[in-house]
Amino acid sequence: MKIYTIIPILLLTACNSMYIKPNTMEKGELTFADRGGYSMKRSIKERMEERGYTVRVGKMRTSGTLGEFEGLGAEGDGISIRNIVIPADTKYVVVVNERREWFMPFWCMFNGFWWWNFNVSIADQKTGEELLTWRGRACANSALRMLDGALDELEKK
Repeated sequence: MKIYTIIPILLLTACNSMYIKPNTMEKGELTFADRGGYSMKRSIKERMEERGYTVRVGKMRTSGTLGEFEGLGAEGDGISIRNIVIPADTKYVVVVNERREWFMPFWCMFNGFWWWNFNVSIADQKTGEELLTWRGRACANSALRMLDGALDELEKK
């Protein structure tokens, strides 16, 4: 009977890999995060704002159309290339790559119902130093608790 309890616990412990540079982030600093995203990307932006960071997604501008670049498309195809302007005084950059969340009512029944699969990186834009790398899979509420724990460690005391 004990083996049926131990196996799920062992499987869950292998779902996350995190590297943290403790005491390296300061609340109140300007933070850039990508636009849109699934639940993890949105939740990180919301959580950082709740903790006192100023989160911005930058300004979008069009730099041309594919037709203007040789070999990339026919002229006038209407596809534009866009880039994001990161504010000059940005201190931290948050990058989240995630897969679509899965509805897992049995596995995540008491933990948010949704299963997230993601990669997160937080870097200091001024020094180029990566402060957090996190590869994870977790139920929604567990992922947010892990995020809070990581931010607790990252923030200067």
